[in-house]
Amino acid sequence: MYNKGVKIFIGADHRGFALKNVLYKQLLSRGHEVTDCGAHSLDSKDDYPDFALKAAQGVAQNQGSFGILLCGSGMGMDVAANKVRGVRATVGYSPDSITHARSHDDINILTLPSDILSADTAEAYIELFLMTPFGGEERNVRRLKKIANIEEQNFK
Repeated sequence: MYNKGVKIFIGADHRGFALKNVLYKQLLSRGHEVTDCGAHSLDSKDDYPDFALKAAQGVAQNQGSFGILLCGSGMGMDVAANKVRGVRATVGYSPDSITHARSHDDINILTLPSDILSADTAEAYIELFLMTPFGGEERNVRRLKKIANIEEQNFK
Protein backbone atom coordinates (compact mmCIF):
# COMPACT_ATOMS: atom_id res chain seq x y z
CA MET A 1 0.00 0.00 0.00
CA TYR A 2 1.24 3.48 -0.89
CA ASN A 3 1.91 6.18 1.64
CA LYS A 4 -0.97 8.60 1.18
CA GLY A 5 -0.69 12.21 0.14
CA VAL A 6 2.68 12.16 -1.59
CA LYS A 7 3.24 14.98 -4.10
CA ILE A 8 4.10 13.44 -7.46
CA PHE A 9 5.01 15.01 -10.79
CA ILE A 10 4.32 12.68 -13.72
CA GLY A 11 5.25 13.13 -17.35
CA ALA A 12 5.60 11.21 -20.58
CA ASP A 13 6.27 11.63 -24.25
CA HIS A 14 4.14 10.02 -26.95
CA ARG A 15 5.57 6.55 -26.29
CA GLY A 16 4.66 6.74 -22.59
CA PHE A 17 1.45 8.71 -23.04
CA ALA A 18 -1.09 5.88 -22.68
CA LEU A 19 0.64 4.32 -19.67
CA LYS A 20 1.04 7.73 -18.00
CA ASN A 21 -2.69 8.31 -18.21
CA VAL A 22 -3.42 4.95 -16.54
CA LEU A 23 -0.85 5.54 -13.79
CA TYR A 24 -2.03 9.11 -13.22
CA LYS A 25 -5.53 7.88 -12.41
CA GLN A 26 -4.21 5.10 -10.18
CA LEU A 27 -2.04 7.53 -8.20
CA LEU A 28 -4.93 9.95 -7.74
CA SER A 29 -7.18 7.13 -6.54
CA ARG A 30 -4.63 6.36 -3.83
CA GLY A 31 -4.82 9.88 -2.42
CA HIS A 32 -1.69 11.40 -3.91
CA GLU A 33 -1.38 14.98 -5.11
CA VAL A 34 -0.41 14.39 -8.74
CA THR A 35 0.66 17.04 -11.25
CA ASP A 36 0.46 15.96 -14.88
CA CYS A 37 3.42 17.57 -16.63
CA GLY A 38 2.35 16.34 -20.07
CA ALA A 39 2.09 15.24 -22.69
CA HIS A 40 -1.57 16.20 -22.65
CA SER A 41 -2.31 14.84 -26.10
CA LEU A 42 -0.82 12.12 -28.25
CA ASP A 43 1.65 13.71 -30.67
CA SER A 44 4.35 11.58 -32.25
CA LYS A 45 6.44 14.70 -32.85
CA ASP A 46 6.75 15.69 -29.19
CA ASP A 47 10.12 15.68 -27.43
CA TYR A 48 10.70 13.94 -24.10
CA PRO A 49 13.08 16.62 -22.70
CA ASP A 50 10.18 19.09 -22.53
CA PHE A 51 8.20 16.86 -20.15
CA ALA A 52 11.24 15.68 -18.22
CA LEU A 53 12.26 19.28 -17.53
CA LYS A 54 8.84 20.31 -16.26
CA ALA A 55 8.55 17.31 -13.91
CA ALA A 56 12.17 17.52 -12.73
CA GLN A 57 11.81 21.22 -11.92
CA GLY A 58 8.66 20.40 -9.95
CA VAL A 59 10.50 17.78 -7.90
CA ALA A 60 13.52 20.05 -7.37
CA GLN A 61 11.30 22.90 -6.14
CA ASN A 62 9.13 20.75 -3.83
CA GLN A 63 11.22 19.03 -1.19
CA GLY A 64 9.96 15.55 -0.39
CA SER A 65 8.12 15.19 -3.69
CA PHE A 66 8.69 12.50 -6.29
CA GLY A 67 8.61 12.19 -10.06
CA ILE A 68 7.51 9.48 -12.45
CA LEU A 69 8.65 9.80 -16.07
CA LEU A 70 7.84 7.52 -18.98
CA CYS A 71 9.27 7.18 -22.45
CA GLY A 72 9.91 4.17 -24.64
CA SER A 73 13.15 3.08 -22.94
CA GLY A 74 13.07 5.28 -19.83
CA MET A 75 16.62 6.30 -20.69
CA GLY A 76 15.99 9.58 -22.46
CA MET A 77 13.82 10.85 -19.62
CA ASP A 78 16.51 9.74 -17.15
CA VAL A 79 19.24 11.68 -18.93
CA ALA A 80 17.12 14.82 -19.27
CA ALA A 81 15.81 14.79 -15.68
CA ASN A 82 19.31 14.44 -14.23
CA LYS A 83 20.28 17.78 -15.79
CA VAL A 84 18.17 19.56 -13.14
CA ARG A 85 19.97 20.44 -9.92
CA GLY A 86 18.67 18.42 -6.98
CA VAL A 87 17.26 15.61 -9.09
CA ARG A 88 18.43 12.04 -8.73
CA ALA A 89 16.67 10.00 -11.40
CA THR A 90 17.19 6.46 -12.58
CA VAL A 91 15.56 3.94 -14.87
CA GLY A 92 13.58 1.35 -12.94
CA TYR A 93 14.20 -1.93 -14.71
CA SER A 94 13.67 -4.40 -11.85
CA PRO A 95 12.43 -4.46 -8.26
CA ASP A 96 16.00 -4.84 -6.98
CA SER A 97 17.25 -1.87 -9.00
CA ILE A 98 14.48 0.34 -7.65
CA THR A 99 14.95 -0.72 -4.04
CA HIS A 100 18.70 -0.18 -4.27
CA ALA A 101 18.36 3.21 -5.93
CA ARG A 102 15.91 4.48 -3.28
CA SER A 103 17.68 3.05 -0.24
CA HIS A 104 21.25 3.89 -1.30
CA ASP A 105 20.97 6.82 -3.72
CA ASP A 106 17.78 8.49 -2.46
CA ILE A 107 16.42 8.82 -6.00
CA ASN A 108 13.51 11.20 -6.29
CA ILE A 109 12.50 10.46 -9.88
CA LEU A 110 11.75 7.04 -11.30
CA THR A 111 11.87 6.71 -15.08
CA LEU A 112 10.12 3.78 -16.65
CA PRO A 113 10.39 2.06 -20.05
CA SER A 114 6.82 2.13 -21.32
CA ASP A 115 7.64 0.00 -24.36
CA ILE A 116 8.23 -3.08 -22.21
CA LEU A 117 6.20 -2.62 -19.00
CA SER A 118 2.57 -3.55 -18.44
CA ALA A 119 0.43 -1.19 -16.39
CA ASP A 120 0.43 -3.72 -13.52
CA THR A 121 4.22 -3.99 -13.50
CA ALA A 122 4.64 -0.22 -13.73
CA GLU A 123 2.24 0.25 -10.84
CA ALA A 124 4.16 -2.31 -8.75
CA TYR A 125 7.44 -0.55 -9.53
CA ILE A 126 5.98 2.80 -8.52
CA GLU A 127 4.66 1.36 -5.26
CA LEU A 128 8.10 -0.03 -4.49
CA PHE A 129 9.68 3.33 -5.35
CA LEU A 130 7.31 5.25 -3.07
CA MET A 131 7.46 2.78 -0.18
CA THR A 132 11.24 2.27 -0.02
CA PRO A 133 12.88 4.75 2.34
CA PHE A 134 16.36 6.17 1.99
CA GLY A 135 18.55 4.09 4.30
CA GLY A 136 20.63 7.03 5.50
CA GLU A 137 23.79 4.99 5.99
CA GLU A 138 26.88 7.15 6.49
CA ARG A 139 28.56 5.99 3.29
CA ASN A 140 25.46 6.80 1.24
CA VAL A 141 25.04 10.22 2.84
CA ARG A 142 28.73 10.91 2.13
CA ARG A 143 28.25 9.95 -1.51
CA LEU A 144 25.15 12.13 -1.89
CA LYS A 145 27.11 15.08 -0.48
CA LYS A 146 29.76 14.48 -3.13
CA ILE A 147 27.07 14.47 -5.83
CA ALA A 148 25.70 17.75 -4.46
CA ASN A 149 29.23 19.16 -4.59
CA ILE A 150 29.55 18.13 -8.24
CA GLU A 151 26.25 19.92 -8.95
CA GLU A 152 27.50 23.08 -7.24
CA GLN A 153 30.71 23.06 -9.29
CA ASN A 154 28.81 22.52 -12.55
CA PHE A 155 26.12 25.14 -11.93
CA LYS A 156 28.43 28.06 -10.98
